[in-house]
Amino acid sequence: MKSKQDTLFVSSLAKGLRLLRAFDEGHSALSLAELAQRTGLDKSGTQRLANTLHLEGMLDKDPVTRRFRPSHGWLQMAYAYYWSDPLIGQAMPKLIGLSQDLGETVNLAEISGEHIIYVSRLPCKRTYFAATIIGRRLPALSTSAGRAMLATFPEDERHRAAATWPITTFTPSTTLDRDAIARSLDAAAAEGFAISTGQMILNEIGVACPIIGHDGRGLAAVQCSVSAHTWTRDRIVAEIVPKLQDTANAISPNFRAPGAAPPARTPA
Repeated sequence: MKSKQDTLFVSSLAKGLRLLRAFDEGHSALSLAELAQRTGLDKSGTQRLANTLHLEGMLDKDPVTRRFRPSHGWLQMAYAYYWSDPLIGQAMPKLIGLSQDLGETVNLAEISGEHIIYVSRLPCKRTYFAATIIGRRLPALSTSAGRAMLATFPEDERHRAAATWPITTFTPSTTLDRDAIARSLDAAAAEGFAISTGQMILNEIGVACPIIGHDGRGLAAVQCSVSAHTWTRDRIVAEIVPKLQDTANAISPNFRAPGAAPPARTPA
């Protein structure tokens, strides 16, 4: 949040964006009262903002219930984002090939502050609907993709992240022990990949390898989700990790500084 002393800060625009951010998977349609409650804005201001966003095509309004929900305008903005992010265009053909090769769910995640956000998702037959939608934002510490990216950071930075970045409980198996998370980041730094079990969904294993940027840090990660009922860690390391690393390494050269060495590959 910008301070009031920032002369370039437009508070009315910030309030409008706060209203848009009130919508999520658990709040897909909201009344004016609910919007005011979720944003902390007064009802009069909420009404003016919501009506403006409706007239500008960013919110739909049900004529019967008077509830607001995101409009197709959001998809238009997502479309613009996809064209503006060169990583997605570079990665997509390789991700499609990896998905077809593995027959498992493959995702592309990017670092977003202290979180990761899924920018591409290629589901398999067993994937449930929520795991097919782009734009989901999750705590980096609780995901294999986030840990794979953090593992490329300097040791002091990744340990500081382990100690301070947010953690959210998703399942009874979600790791809340920050020391254990720090150890998992150190292991990922040594191995070149990260594996997490039951963090987001029970009996699901996530495995991810980083895509390295110009500064030597992971700016994104190729991630695969598999069932713990059919996959073991040893089998994942032997059969999935090398293919993930090959895919990540094939994408990374376009985002690494000239002459920078590729990440180490785990022996088959």
